[in-house]
Amino acid sequence: MGIALDEVGDKARTWSALGASGCFTAEGPTDVFFPLVAAGMGSQLALMTNAAVGFPRNPIHLAHAAFDLQRLSKGKFRLGLAPQVKTHIERRFGLTWSSPVERMQGLVEAVRSIGETWKTGAPLSVDGPFYRHSLMTPMFTPAAMEYPAPPILVGAQGPKMAEMVGAVADGLLVLPFHSKRYLESVTLEAVERGRRTGASLRGFEVVCGAIVGVGTDAQSLGVAKDGVRGLLGFYGSTPAYAPVLEAEGLGDLHEQLRAAVRRGDWASLLDMVPEELVDAVATVGTPSEVAAKLMKRFGGIADRLALFIPHAVDDATLGLLLHELRTRDELRTP
Repeated sequence: MGIALDEVGDKARTWSALGASGCFTAEGPTDVFFPLVAAGMGSQLALMTNAAVGFPRNPIHLAHAAFDLQRLSKGKFRLGLAPQVKTHIERRFGLTWSSPVERMQGLVEAVRSIGETWKTGAPLSVDGPFYRHSLMTPMFTPAAMEYPAPPILVGAQGPKMAEMVGAVADGLLVLPFHSKRYLESVTLEAVERGRRTGASLRGFEVVCGAIVGVGTDAQSLGVAKDGVRGLLGFYGSTPAYAPVLEAEGLGDLHEQLRAAVRRGDWASLLDMVPEELVDAVATVGTPSEVAAKLMKRFGGIADRLALFIPHAVDDATLGLLLHELRTRDELRTP
């Protein structure tokens, strides 16, 4: 849901009153960190970037933003990072694309090392193939903070990135465009390999993005499903998500969606998304139905859910959904 920056504080207070435990930002037409400042000043919600594109940002910049938000949220901030795709890194950000898995590992380790220096006073020593940091003077060191350095979570879907996340990050951001089949058979298996033992997910947080369409009557449910279809069409046209379509037996759909995007025919994406993809990748229904479906899909997997709702939803309906979710305790941890 797109929210104007000057409305974020009020919205955060409303969400808190409705029963939300946190809020997150995704990359879009505004900076990913600024709205969280407004949310943190306006509420006591947990805060998270879900996710900040990592490669265009320097580790020092990320560490400063993360520590500021950790302090503002009283220890309830999560730094979520993601690599983005080659086209955006090269053509939108104007940077060179190379070795995304190794680069993301270096970024996570560099941000963590900077945080350790700030927390402990240990000399800053980062000397890797992508990031090098060896100077940190008192003038640029944040004041002592009573809260721990914020955890670093990374968005991953493919097996190589997911295995790296399991090995070095504090948690996994499950990207919203996924199916239960792909999540369990590819992403989580790779994470567990990275953690080096099937039981080692303990202490490692899994935040599952969930594309949700929610309504209370035929009209609002129709609007909700259209919003979901439009988002699925956009995601499905991206090569990085083609493996999810292939896993669901819809591999041909990717090229059809991609061709529409090349033509600039964005409006047609909605109509190209079949019902079986909606059922496999998203969750649509009344508040009670959506809550039940989410718990069936993510119970035993997720520590937290991050709801992506690609349509306008009124506070009453959102409140009902949050109430239904709070009454269920089938996630991996309370």
